[in-house]
Amino acid sequence: MGLFSFQQELAIDLGTANTLIIHNDKVVVNEPSIVAIDARSGKLIAIGEKARQMHGKTHENIKTIRPLRDGVIADFDAAEQMIRGMIKMINKGNKFFTPSLKMVVCIPSGCTEVERRAVRDSSEHAGGRDVYMIYEPMAAAIGIGIDVEAPDGSMVVDIGGGTTEIAVIALGGIVCNQSLRVAGDGFTSDIQAYMRHQHNIKIGERTAEEIKIVVGSAISELDNPPPDFNVRGPNLMTAMPIEIPISYQEIAHCLDKSISKIETAVLSVLEQTPPELYADIVQRGIYLTGGGALLRGLDKRLTDKINIPFLVAEDPLQAVVRGTGIALKNSDKFSFLMR
Repeated sequence: MGLFSFQQELAIDLGTANTLIIHNDKVVVNEPSIVAIDARSGKLIAIGEKARQMHGKTHENIKTIRPLRDGVIADFDAAEQMIRGMIKMINKGNKFFTPSLKMVVCIPSGCTEVERRAVRDSSEHAGGRDVYMIYEPMAAAIGIGIDVEAPDGSMVVDIGGGTTEIAVIALGGIVCNQSLRVAGDGFTSDIQAYMRHQHNIKIGERTAEEIKIVVGSAISELDNPPPDFNVRGPNLMTAMPIEIPISYQEIAHCLDKSISKIETAVLSVLEQTPPELYADIVQRGIYLTGGGALLRGLDKRLTDKINIPFLVAEDPLQAVVRGTGIALKNSDKFSFLMR
């Protein structure tokens, strides 16, 4: 192989909350999907974790932007700068030439032609020579070890940051699916609204995210409950600082509406499922992937509601990017999945 024909293969999970990149079967980038930009010159200041630490703390000359909303690109330029910056993290030591890039990027199953085009264009502008796309639920199914080409039905519920992807998969294709714009970000805004209305306390996105991780729950009775979380912030009426302990039961109550929407969407997909595949799903259970799958008691709540066992996948956060990596490595075998 000549020096200039060097090609690098990357599998990218371009998520609303986090972006993960796999190179040579290893997760080499796992950073929050956020960039900090100089408002005057438009130059990139920081990406990923460094930019996340600035979020909500900036002055007028620095803007923090989350380029993706609801699983799709909302800010084209910021998305391109973020992808380019994250690719640079992999090639730190290589200053002489940039390899040509073959990328497989995963996209929500409900995204439109325009949204798909935005992902392709951003990836190409960031240096991708061959850009392929794969649907998130399909990538999640491959990532958790399901044989997607088998004539058996499998159902995956992938709860990410911006979208919840629900899909029934058989014979290498998606039989029926729904992409719901209720997911991790929605849970975070529910917590912010609840703290404002219930406790008169104003909290930022980062604090709400922390509450969700530390005491987040989908049911109000857990076997080993987490201790209460102390929230500090200004009182909305007086602007004086207050501290309030928050229990997991309160969070279960405030997330109830959003989780009910996910339940309704799962039932709606099951309604469209052909009876033979439905029987397979009842027998095998439904797989939960994505960051939302880590919400305490979610599998139990869904199992009780729908009467089909829900199983949280091993390492649900990386299921989609692992599947994208497997599809990239075996691109001949999975070429029919990539568009």
